[in-house]
This record gives sequence, C-alpha cells and structure tokens, in this order.
Amino acid sequence: MLTDTKIRGAKPEAKAYRLADTGGLFMHIMPGGKKVWRLRYKFEKREKLLTLGDYPGVSLAEARLEREEAKRILREGRDPSLDKKIVLQAARTDPATTFEAVARAWHEQRKVLWTAHYATDVLRSLERDVFPAVGHYPINDLTPPLVLAALREIEDRGAIETAHRVRQRMSDVFVHAIASGIGSADPAAIVAPALRPVIRGRQPAITDLAEVRMLISKTEAEDAHPTTLLAFRLLYLTAVRPGELRAARWDEFQNMDGDRPLWCIPAERMKMKREHLVPLSRQAVATVQALRPFSGHWPHLFPNTRRPAQVLSENALGYLLNRAGFHHRHVPHGFRASFSTVMNERCPADRQVIDVMLAHVPKDKVEGAYNRALYLERRRQLAQEWADLVSDGQTGLGDLVAKKRKSAP
Repeated sequence: MLTDTKIRGAKPEAKAYRLADTGGLFMHIMPGGKKVWRLRYKFEKREKLLTLGDYPGVSLAEARLEREEAKRILREGRDPSLDKKIVLQAARTDPATTFEAVARAWHEQRKVLWTAHYATDVLRSLERDVFPAVGHYPINDLTPPLVLAALREIEDRGAIETAHRVRQRMSDVFVHAIASGIGSADPAAIVAPALRPVIRGRQPAITDLAEVRMLISKTEAEDAHPTTLLAFRLLYLTAVRPGELRAARWDEFQNMDGDRPLWCIPAERMKMKREHLVPLSRQAVATVQALRPFSGHWPHLFPNTRRPAQVLSENALGYLLNRAGFHHRHVPHGFRASFSTVMNERCPADRQVIDVMLAHVPKDKVEGAYNRALYLERRRQLAQEWADLVSDGQTGLGDLVAKKRKSAP
C-alpha cells in the first residue's frame, strides 16, 4: 500500500511510471513530475481506466474513498467512468433536462387528474426511491442498467410491488419527455421483464384469536416510536386498510367526547371511492387521544418521525411486525382478515354488517347505500366486542406510551 511519504518521495523519470496502491488504484507519475490518481477496473469484461484527479489536490485518503465509490457503482451494474462523466455533464447541462426536473414537470401536469393523496404518494415515491439515485442525470443519459439499479434497491428491501409501481411512474416520465421533445427513449419500459414478479394471492394473516393476541403482545413489546405503536394499535382495533390509517387527519374524528365517537374517512382515501364511517370503540378513542401529545400540532395523526410534514411511512408497520418475528406470517393488512374471521365465527348472522365494517361494497349499490346507515349502531357494538377481545391481556395504553416515550425525538 502507498503512503504519503512514498508518494512525496517519488521522482519523475524519463518515462511515465506507476506506483500501485490496492484494489486497482495507482498513481501515474509523468516525466514532467505531475502525479495523477487512476483506477483500473473491469466493466463488461473490458479493462478500463478512470482518472480520479491530481495529487496533492486529491489526497491518498480521498483517492481511496473514490475507489470505494467506484466499486459501489460497479456493484450496481454501472460504469464508474460513464457515471462520473454524466455527473460532470449534468453540472453543465440545462437543469430542466435532468430526470428530476422532467419528473416534477410531469407530476405538476398530471396531478390535476389525481386525488391529492395519490398525487402526494406519487411524488413521495420518486423523491424517496428515484431522485437520490438518478435524479441528477440528464434524462437522455439514463440507460436500462441505471434504471434497473435504482429499482433493484427497492426490491432488495422486499418492496416488490413498490418497485413495479415506481418503474411505471418512471416510464410515464420518459414518455412525457419524448412527447415534449426532450427525451429520446423509455429505458424504464425495457427493464420491466427484469423485475422480480409480484406474486398475487391472499396476504398472510393470523386469524386465530389466541394467536392474534400473542402477535399483538409481542409486537407492542418492540422498541419503536410511540406514534408507530399507537398506529399499530388503532389499526388492529379498527381493521381499516393501512393506507387509510396512515393518512388519518384530526378533522376526520367526530364526537370523541360523546357516546357515539366516529371516524369519517373521506371518499378520496377509500379504495371504492366512497366515504367510510368507522364507529370507534372505547379503546380506539383512548388510542386517538393518546396521540395528541405526539402529533396534535400536525394535521395528521401519524406524521413521519423524520419528516413530520409527511405521513407515516408505508413500511413502518410492516417493519414493526417483521422485527417481532411475523415476517411472511402476518402483514398490517392482515388484521382485516383477523377481524373478519373471528367476528364471522362469533356472529354468523352479522355477515353483511361485518362486510360493511370492512368497506366491502355489495354488488347491489342500492343495498350498499341502505346498509351503510341501517347498520351503524350494530357496527358500533361489534367494534366494541372486537376491541374487548383483542385487548384482553394487552399492555395498558398508559404503560405502552410511557415505556416507549424515550424513543420519541
């Protein structure tokens, strides 16, 4: 390995020569005395050289960091030499032609066709999973391997469906660029067959009441931010869809101090685009009230712990269950199956009521509208019965929040 002493002591000779470090890194010493860092590597079975800069402007330590960064780029299936050229070019090119700039223009144009919640979700997915990786690239310099590398990072955290959604959104951006006269190709369309397939089917869920109670006990014992634990509790108490829960707003809750507390989920957040009324059990009301010290000053009940202007991450509850040992056994959406199975077994005559509680729309739309009002009091009774069943033996709400309060920022 090279040392600064050895580098400083290296004298120029009649012909250029090299001083080798490790991992393909070496110093090229010119006859005139100039010392240049270079990296030798292989890409697609061809040997290539990458110039890292002149010494001492680029120190030995900095050159080694550059070498490690180049290796990271290689592992992602990209050419470090091309990557560096593109980054330098991006600094000189029209900022309006980078992928991020084009994507934001596409989003601004399309969002008038979407609900506010969906528009926010689309932009957030790009900001989280795409812009950090390839947003700075001129859109015409993005290749299928670069796009695939960004999508592989999403797949590697287990979010296969998210990777497919993000790929489609990237493809829409490329098509927008082509139509606008900026882009020339859609590499996101080319990589579609290379993504891992989405395996459709029932989402894993524990439906035995005793096992559900055990699942809750183990999960609530995990170290997590209080808002995440309270989101988990409200999820299993109400059996709403996780997306409906994560975006819950304080102004959606009514009569919280009365005898008929209600959560009114607006139509734009519902899968079937119909307002959904959720009668709340005593335990659910207490859970909502316990959130006020943590998020009462935000519009949402469950702000993101790192970016509180945004809502709780779509992965937060899934990761919590995974850490508790329920990976591939139970997912956040699974509490809907737990509720349906347990309550249909206990109250078989209430099948239609339970379907309405789960926001399952009947084939007969007139019947669906009628049942929505007719069953409200019975739904309140069943919600309380379910809450009593799953809360039996669980950690008290005060103890749960107090034990985890140190996790809050």
